Amino acid sequence: MTRILIVDDEETIRLALRKFLRSRGYEVEIAGSGDQALESLDGGSFSLMLCDVRMPGMTGVQVVPQARAKDQDLAIIMLTAVNDAATATEVLSSGASDYLMKPVELADLQQAVDRALRKRTDLMERRRVDALIREEVALRTAELEREKEALRLMSVSIAETLINAMEAKDVYLRGHSQRVAELAGQLAEEMGLDQTISEDLRVAGRLHDVGKIGIRESILNKPDRLSAEEFEHVKRHVQIGLDILAPLSHLKTPLEYVQHHHEHWDGAGYPHQLSGEQIPLGARILCAADTFDALTSKRAYREPMEPLAALAHLKVDVGKQFDPCVYEALVRVVTRRFAAPRD
Repeated sequence: MTRILIVDDEETIRLALRKFLRSRGYEVEIAGSGDQALESLDGGSFSLMLCDVRMPGMTGVQVVPQARAKDQDLAIIMLTAVNDAATATEVLSSGASDYLMKPVELADLQQAVDRALRKRTDLMERRRVDALIREEVALRTAELEREKEALRLMSVSIAETLINAMEAKDVYLRGHSQRVAELAGQLAEEMGLDQTISEDLRVAGRLHDVGKIGIRESILNKPDRLSAEEFEHVKRHVQIGLDILAPLSHLKTPLEYVQHHHEHWDGAGYPHQLSGEQIPLGARILCAADTFDALTSKRAYREPMEPLAALAHLKVDVGKQFDPCVYEALVRVVTRRFAAPRD
């Protein structure tokens, strides 16, 4: 049964309104002041409150916001004996949905009650639907994120299969991609970059050399210096890798790092001769990690360098091949990992 609270300091009005509304099938309670009204609201749930504007002590206008704070779904109709625009504006702006002039015509009261209850029902239904929509959107978003992550992992797994096939061809490259991935991620973390960048770099590191599967083994394992023609052939591995990875368009940022990881800070790199901050930061980090691991790994044409010696070797290319800030981060990471402990 719909419950209505009548708030008025005049007893005759309270009783008359209660008699009428009960005859219409409503459950009705009455209060003679604003304080009593708030106590009644604390004690039970009401669908509608009929409240006088002018009462001793707490006025009806003061009651409304406190009543709405207790129950945001409470419909409120104000009763006033003063017929002026200022009063109407005041009661409606305080949170009431309607107001009636005293003495109240019972037919007008019934219509106002019907309107207020109907509006209350509509608002509650709208909130319920909005909540369901938000819940559904949240669930669907979480589901899409899970699907996206599953797709990413599957894509990286497929690409790593190609990496493993490539590294199986070249004993000197075995484990290179994984080491570069981990070092690049650590450099991003050392530079205080967002975790997303770190994770994208780990993906890019694992994929950056996939294009070498299309490079002739005789060149990959050549013990001597490459000729100009051979070096041009090696440079093609970037585009070959991008072509292989092109279907993985959802890995946009890691692929961008792969595309530019051979660009140099001074613009002397490839494939687009980008320079400075034209090069994505992730690609600059990947370049440093890739070069460091190459120097500290055995190759057909040389023995591996010691890590700290490799840092000293790379220092001459700071501001040329390497972003100075990235190199500084590389020094900190490598020094912590490999520096001999002091006595």
